Amino acid sequence: MHVAIVHDWLNQYGGAERVLEALHALYPEAPVYAAMYGPEVMPPAYRTWDIRTSFMQRLPLVISRHQIYLLLYPRAVESYDLSAYDLILSTSSAFAHGAIAAPHAPHVCYCHTPMRFAWNYDEYVRHERIPTVLRWLLPLFLSRIRQWDRRTADRVDYFIANSRNVADRIAQFYGCESTIIPPPVDVSRFQPAGRAEVGDYYLVLSRLIPYKRIDVVVRAFAQLDRPLWIVGDGRARPDLEASATPNVRFLGRVPDEEIAGYYARCRAFIFPGEEDFGITPLEAMAAGRPVIAYAAGGALETVNEGQTGVFFREQTPAALIEAVRACEALDFDPATLRRQAERFDVVSFQARVRAFVDDCLARGVRRPSREERS
Repeated sequence: MHVAIVHDWLNQYGGAERVLEALHALYPEAPVYAAMYGPEVMPPAYRTWDIRTSFMQRLPLVISRHQIYLLLYPRAVESYDLSAYDLILSTSSAFAHGAIAAPHAPHVCYCHTPMRFAWNYDEYVRHERIPTVLRWLLPLFLSRIRQWDRRTADRVDYFIANSRNVADRIAQFYGCESTIIPPPVDVSRFQPAGRAEVGDYYLVLSRLIPYKRIDVVVRAFAQLDRPLWIVGDGRARPDLEASATPNVRFLGRVPDEEIAGYYARCRAFIFPGEEDFGITPLEAMAAGRPVIAYAAGGALETVNEGQTGVFFREQTPAALIEAVRACEALDFDPATLRRQAERFDVVSFQARVRAFVDDCLARGVRRPSREERS
């Protein structure tokens, strides 16, 4: 059986790429199609993969400023020649689900979310530094983008949602059913530290982009006499550094082999954004550390308040400060934290995806034919 994997883009590393890695491990011979690929900003292991890009790969600044080419992605994803494959497996938070499979080939989409900027534009632009021209143009094209997004959802035979939150959006925006399979956590990478080894710093590990709301954490810790360590990089970093106080350290990108140690020795992990799911809180739990999370999105499905972490219910420094102090008053059991993470282990994820895909192959193509759509 010939399998192709379609991903939105490969110019940043986050939770979607960890899902991609787990899927690629299931189908290691499958080529990965992406609009563009920046080897220098992706893990070295990707250089051993068969990665195939679109015409967008040749565009200037596409790796660092991919947002300016937003209107070209539909054309890019539709340009892939997938006629030789018996199964298309897409991982999509924007355009990848629009890939065109051969008539005989089922298309299974692991959906991280229907595209935020199309369906929740006002919230998206509130925190994103979008170029002025694009900010002016986007509303003019949003109706067409939404129409394309809804229409191309019919190219998918079977949706997997990464959370209940996303399953509800798939039903609302696409009118489609989905099966929930949470993203994978490689629990084996992490081990709790001894109590004496735990430090006094709080940890953020994230891409530093506006919607992640790291700004709330930096502003809160300007009023707290606790160390804050921030691991990660991104376009919001200069603004965050400019507003940070001396107790905040920016560590940039950290090698994978060092990440586990940062988790295991932190006082608590802080997760301030509203994510569709969020893998990093579970990585912190796998390392035996509690999570202070904004009470929205996927965190509601992974953090058990009082047992594995603490919630704050407004994205404000004051609410986060109160949550930090509440967390310090509690005693968390590392074994309980790790057991929660183990529910989402990568081995379980891969087994569930494999079983789901095998069932989809047995059931065959469900999307309407061209004649049925006309």
